Amino acid sequence: MRGYYFITDASLSRAGNISDVQNAVISGVEVVQYRNKTANTHELYKEARLLREICKNTIFIVNDRIDIALGVCADGVHLGQEDIPCSVARNILGKNKTIGVTVSSLEEALRAQEAGADYLAVSPIFSTGTKSDAGIPVGVDLIKKIRKIISLPLVAIGGINLENAGQVILAGADAICAISCVVTKPDIGKEIEKIRNLFLKYGKLNPEVV
Repeated sequence: MRGYYFITDASLSRAGNISDVQNAVISGVEVVQYRNKTANTHELYKEARLLREICKNTIFIVNDRIDIALGVCADGVHLGQEDIPCSVARNILGKNKTIGVTVSSLEEALRAQEAGADYLAVSPIFSTGTKSDAGIPVGVDLIKKIRKIISLPLVAIGGINLENAGQVILAGADAICAISCVVTKPDIGKEIEKIRNLFLKYGKLNPEVV
C-alpha cells in the first residue's frame, strides 16, 4: 500500500464519485475507499456495485459497512474506532479480506494490530474540514511513534496538502490521502501524480511501482 490512497467524497467532488474513481483508477492508484455518509443503504449498494466494477484491478475498500462490502464483493472494509471491532469484522469477512482501522493514538494502533488489521490510517494529521468528527490533530510525531514499533502499512489522513505532505512522508507514512486537494480540482489524475512525485522525491517509492 504505497503512494496515494483514494477516498471518495461526493460533497466535495466536482464531477461525482463515479467519475472521480474512474480517473483515480486510470491514474494508477492502488486502493480506492468508498465513503458516503449521507446515502441510504440502497443508494450505497447501487453506487458501491458500480464502483466495484470500475475497480476490477484495484483494491476496493468500503468504509464502515461490512454488509455493503459483502454485497458487492469488495476487497475489504475500513473501520473507525466507533465501528464494529476489527476482530469481529475479521471473523465475518475471513482471513483473505483487507481490513483497515483508523487510529489516533499509539494505544489504538497496538490494539488494531493485535486484532488483525492489515493497515492503519493515522488521522487526523492536521486540522481538516473534510470530516466533521475527525477529532484533534495528532501531528506527524504520532506517525513516527507508530512507525517505530508497528510494521503495518500506515496511511496518513487529515488536512494534508502539497505544502505539508513532505513532512508526512518523511515521518514514515506509506501512503497519503488528501481528499480536498484532489477531488475539488478539474484534473484528478494530475493532482494524484503531484503527491506521488513527492514520494519519489523523498525516496519512499520505487519508480517502477508508481
